[in-house]
Amino acid sequence: MTDFLSKHWWMFLIRGLFGIAFGILALVNPAITLASLVLVWGAYALADGVVSLFGLVTGKTEIDDRWLVGLQGVIGVAAGLITLFKPGITALGLLLFIAAWSLATGVLQIVTAIRLRKEITGEFWMGLSGLISVIFAFFILAQPEAGALAVIWVIGTYALIFGIFLVAFAFRIKGKASTKAAGKAA
Repeated sequence: MTDFLSKHWWMFLIRGLFGIAFGILALVNPAITLASLVLVWGAYALADGVVSLFGLVTGKTEIDDRWLVGLQGVIGVAAGLITLFKPGITALGLLLFIAAWSLATGVLQIVTAIRLRKEITGEFWMGLSGLISVIFAFFILAQPEAGALAVIWVIGTYALIFGIFLVAFAFRIKGKASTKAAGKAA
């Protein structure tokens, strides 16, 4: 699994940068309408899923090491497509949908980080991104009546933190690839 992740470190970087960009957009322009947020979030979830599926398809490791990446990709693509094709979804429905996606993604990332703990150091960044996803999901489930403006701030903050953690993980796993390549050259 380490070989797969270190070879495709850039997909975590891209996912993290998408998260950071989405978070900044939501925080800088909190007056954005919920309908626009639905479309932007749908595009983000779709892009996140596509990048994960690309990593699955191009990976050269054991299938049992990649099923988590594939499952996360399928969930992201499904969440993005459903959101983009059903933009008239109610605010409560959107919140529950986002919470379900965040919970599933977070659990899968925590499982992946646990599986990596014996192979690399710094896996906690991926685990933290999963943990923040799970916490975010529970917050949304506990506070579904929160106003649209508050939801935009929470979603933006979540995406920004999630993105930063994934970028940190990307550079950590990239460093693992550089160390491994240097070891093979010696």
